[in-house]
Amino acid sequence: MPHPYVLLSAAVSLDGYLDDTGPDRLLLSGPEDFDRVDEVRASVDAILIGAGTIRADNPRLLVNAPERRAARVAGGRPAYPLKVAVSGSGDLDPAAHFWHTGGAKVLYTTDKGAERAGAHGIAADIVPLGTDLDWRRLLTHLYDAYGVRRLMVEGGGLIHTQLLTQGLADELQLVLAPLFVGDPDAARLFGPGTYQGGRLRLRETRPIGDVVLMRYEPTAPGAGPLPVAADHHWLALACELADRCPPSETAFSVGAVVVAADGTELARGHSREGGDPVVHAEEAALAKIDPADLRLPAATVYSSLEPCARRASRPSPCARLILDAGVRRVVTAWREPDTFVAGADGGGVLAAEDALVLVLPEHEEAAEAPNRHLTGR
Repeated sequence: MPHPYVLLSAAVSLDGYLDDTGPDRLLLSGPEDFDRVDEVRASVDAILIGAGTIRADNPRLLVNAPERRAARVAGGRPAYPLKVAVSGSGDLDPAAHFWHTGGAKVLYTTDKGAERAGAHGIAADIVPLGTDLDWRRLLTHLYDAYGVRRLMVEGGGLIHTQLLTQGLADELQLVLAPLFVGDPDAARLFGPGTYQGGRLRLRETRPIGDVVLMRYEPTAPGAGPLPVAADHHWLALACELADRCPPSETAFSVGAVVVAADGTELARGHSREGGDPVVHAEEAALAKIDPADLRLPAATVYSSLEPCARRASRPSPCARLILDAGVRRVVTAWREPDTFVAGADGGGVLAAEDALVLVLPEHEEAAEAPNRHLTGR
């Protein structure tokens, strides 16, 4: 199910701590970075924190600049983003600043936590998620019930760890402060867990006063039927590649990317690439990879359109080419319509030989865009 773009935001010491153990909050950033954070808050639909952050910092979590609030209102949005709290126990102080400043609030909790929060008189929508906190269900509910498309997560470390290890974080904005904490009892940004493999991609690095902002995004594909954030990133790239195709009245414009399990891009391609009027996107991408490449069996093929099951222009359809390459995971945005081939079912061909096919319909509009002259939509 669709869920918001999830942006993790944190500031840490050089040795990876979020705070020290003193009675007052350790200020890791300076005024310039606080202003940047305020700008990011103003750009999102919701800001999320955990119960531990509410207890430790008692934050208000506001957009402080009046001009930014005014710009939100002028754009048809509330002055403040939705404030989201997460607590398994529901045992929270009803007098905390979080509940009594800014705009609308929602608390996600367990069934038992909802009873406790209700008894405390927490001033927020209270949404029980069952016996345990389920992050995918929570994110989908934010998307569907509150219209949240961009979510900023400001902590704490346990929540950052859970979202990263479950492959649900689209971006990490990390500010590195030039100091050390060195206290083993202090809170760290990330805890132990089974993180996805591979290296994150560095999108930006920028000095802000005496701190440094680093923006990263994950690259490693998922390994099973549940999509991870990187699956969305790579599929979005495949849809962008479809826009590069020379237009045709007799064939779809499609983009494809082949990605190794560690997030390394092996190849990309698009329909009619290189002046070949009949080459398909997946065919163009796979042709650039050594068939003996040992990374292929664990790789994922991302294609803006479902790989073809039948074609007249070449002996092997793309579904067959993918299977022959040894790839057994395919992520696509759009099922092939009957425009040229009745009953096209490349996904069925792949699944019949135990390949896993994921369709992420939230990317369908982007995949279809360069083909509207063919579909009439």
